[in-house]
Amino acid sequence: MTGITGTRPGRLKVYLGAAPGVGKTYRMLDEGWRRALRGTDVVVGLAECHHRPHTEEMLDGLEVLPRLRCSARDTESHELDTAAVLARRPDVVLVDELAHTNAPGTGHAKRWQDVEDLLAAGIDVVTTVNIQHLESLSDVVEKITGLPQHETVPDEVVRRAHQIELVDMAPEALRRRMAHGNVYAPEKIDAALSHYFRVGNLTALRELALLWLAERVDETLQRYRAEHGIGGVWETRERVVVALTGGPEGETLIRRAARIAARSSGGDLLAVHVARSDGLAGASPAALAGQRRLVESLGGSYHTVVGDHVPDALLAFARAENATQLVVGVSRRGRLRRVADARGVGEAVVELSGDIDVHLVTHERAGRGRTRPVPGHDLSLARRLGGPVAGLLLPLALTLLLRRPPVADALGLNLTSEALLFLVAVVGVACIGGVASALLASLTASLLLNYYFIPPAGRFTIAEANNVLALAVFALVAVTVAAIVDRSLRLSRRAASATAEAETLSSLAGGILRGEQAVPVLLERTRETFGMESAALRPRGREPGRTTAGAAGARDGAETRVPVGEGDELVLRGRVLPATEHRVLTAFAAHLTAAVERARLAEAAAEIEPVRAADRMRTALLAAVSHDLRTPLAGGWAAISSLRSRDVDFSAEDKEELLATAEESMAKLSRLVDNLLDMSRIQAGALTLHLQPTAPAEVLPQALDSLPDTPAGRVVLQDVEHVPCVLADPPLLERVLANLVANATRHSPPGRAVTVAASALADRVELRVVDRGPGIRPADRERAFAPFQRLGDTDNTTGLGLGLALSRGLTEAMGGTLTPEDTPGGGLTMVVSLPAAPAPP
Repeated sequence: MTGITGTRPGRLKVYLGAAPGVGKTYRMLDEGWRRALRGTDVVVGLAECHHRPHTEEMLDGLEVLPRLRCSARDTESHELDTAAVLARRPDVVLVDELAHTNAPGTGHAKRWQDVEDLLAAGIDVVTTVNIQHLESLSDVVEKITGLPQHETVPDEVVRRAHQIELVDMAPEALRRRMAHGNVYAPEKIDAALSHYFRVGNLTALRELALLWLAERVDETLQRYRAEHGIGGVWETRERVVVALTGGPEGETLIRRAARIAARSSGGDLLAVHVARSDGLAGASPAALAGQRRLVESLGGSYHTVVGDHVPDALLAFARAENATQLVVGVSRRGRLRRVADARGVGEAVVELSGDIDVHLVTHERAGRGRTRPVPGHDLSLARRLGGPVAGLLLPLALTLLLRRPPVADALGLNLTSEALLFLVAVVGVACIGGVASALLASLTASLLLNYYFIPPAGRFTIAEANNVLALAVFALVAVTVAAIVDRSLRLSRRAASATAEAETLSSLAGGILRGEQAVPVLLERTRETFGMESAALRPRGREPGRTTAGAAGARDGAETRVPVGEGDELVLRGRVLPATEHRVLTAFAAHLTAAVERARLAEAAAEIEPVRAADRMRTALLAAVSHDLRTPLAGGWAAISSLRSRDVDFSAEDKEELLATAEESMAKLSRLVDNLLDMSRIQAGALTLHLQPTAPAEVLPQALDSLPDTPAGRVVLQDVEHVPCVLADPPLLERVLANLVANATRHSPPGRAVTVAASALADRVELRVVDRGPGIRPADRERAFAPFQRLGDTDNTTGLGLGLALSRGLTEAMGGTLTPEDTPGGGLTMVVSLPAAPAPP
């Protein structure tokens, strides 16, 4: 919303109600009176009083602008005259019913768009809206009341309001107000009280209004706290944050936090997982996904934050969300870890929490230690066996090399240099076999240094205290460096694995976004990703595979099976998959489950759709034919019965009129039956065609003669004689043109002629039927060609709505097209394009 240059945008105030009749319009007018008494220039742009006396009395003394009168389809309506308000330029304008749909031809489609124009011009607006008219809640209200909401306003429009004031009324009070006749007319009271205005409906709508407004108030509060740098907790509403590690205790913590939040009406549940910033150490994504589903099923929300110091990250999130309570599980560290580090995450959170209440919840894993991989377990078997061997042999080989006289004499190394060389050997062993092998190498190197290189040589004794310190420092440095190298290697391998997993899942997600969701495509991607010989989807417990990717009939190699859905399984044949790849394989299986379910639903929909289409056709046919067959039959029957009557002596003129009525009724009935039969033939593909060169100038007069209801002069022909013949079936082309002309004359305003023009373009001939009626919106044009559709009509008494559907079907059967276009200056043009007949030899 932008205002005029140099003009302050107007302010919007909204009176929000839970249901009609709570007094929104009365409060809006009362607001206008209060502002007017303070000297503000206030006008009433539009107020819907609904003949309520107390509300109408509030208009006395206020300036009321005339409404804009609009006529559409013989119906007159009164809308907000936006131009008059802009010309008057008051300080404040009162506009009722923000979600109202304007009459066609008044400018904007919705009243809230008119209000935005007023605000952009710097005029303050006071308006009203009911909770059922908010776009985000329209489907919820329909489930509650059973009534669809056709008039809605985007939530963002209301959220931008400078003030939102709730007009609240208890359901019992609103029903009493309605029973006293203060809401609806007496004849509507009983129906309203027994349907829309039931106590349950009103209570639910009232709760929706209160909750929606509470969320807006909470947004305002959070914005105020952010703008003023307020970091403390304001306990306006209970917000319970539960910290999740992805461990097995997560479900216990979530349910405990949910019970805490449920004790306070309107309390919020938020779950948060703190991920390491390097992405290397973390919980199982599958476990976190399950816990996320549990949180959302309990009405909470799941969040992930990044931070290396868990207590600080948890508390920063809790304070940002204005949390009042924090639920943390008791540490899973064992006794030795607690002795080494007395303060765990829970204790640190309690110490730093400040005014946030912290709940330390015990669980079955408390004190049992974390489940960690065994050091070196991620090494290959050769490295796990070769590490200890290298820890023994590498220091011995280095000792033999340094003790050889030529080498020792040539290098002239002292004790420090010899210790550094042994340190390099220990680091090399750590790179091969991990920290355990490095410890063995460190012990071996220390013994060899003591025996061969530290005086007195040849004995496990040390003569100088300085050498004792050197040996101790060597052992400490060797162990420390070996541990660091081992950890770096493990983290590097884990990082590489995580990167590979991320790239694989990213590729899978990208394929799904690109539409690669078919089961064979996903199977082929699975086979390629894991380097398998084949990937098959088969029912559990049975050998034949329904869908297979890879080498046909591949039987060699190991099999890996993963459940897919309720009754299928994914079978991968080839190499043995390590446990580290099963997590990614589970993600592929989940996407396969969704793809299989989509395929099944598509198959079921494809099987049901023809039945549904036929059922819709039969239903529409019976509903429409019930009137349209009865009308000509009744007219003809009445005319013939009157002629056969012996009680009345009709004159010759009366008899001629009755015979004409009977003939006209039979003609209408014949055309109706012909239309129905042709439509059924088209749909069954059994329409018989006799294509031949046909002159439009010969067919058009016959088509117009078949329309006895079309007055002379209502149809104007242009350039029909100057176009070549078309390749068509003459009777069918006559039916097409007759239907199009009849439809055009029915929708053209009185006094405006329908034009039928012809033109030749390359090897095609176009016949245009032009009217000056209201036209059809682009979004509704294809729907207008569906059988039994009568766009814009309030009833179905003027025909079955087969004209356009039949015309398009017959035109396409003759190899042509029928397309609608806008008529310049207003109206609709139907363009019939047919192939030109070949010139005679």
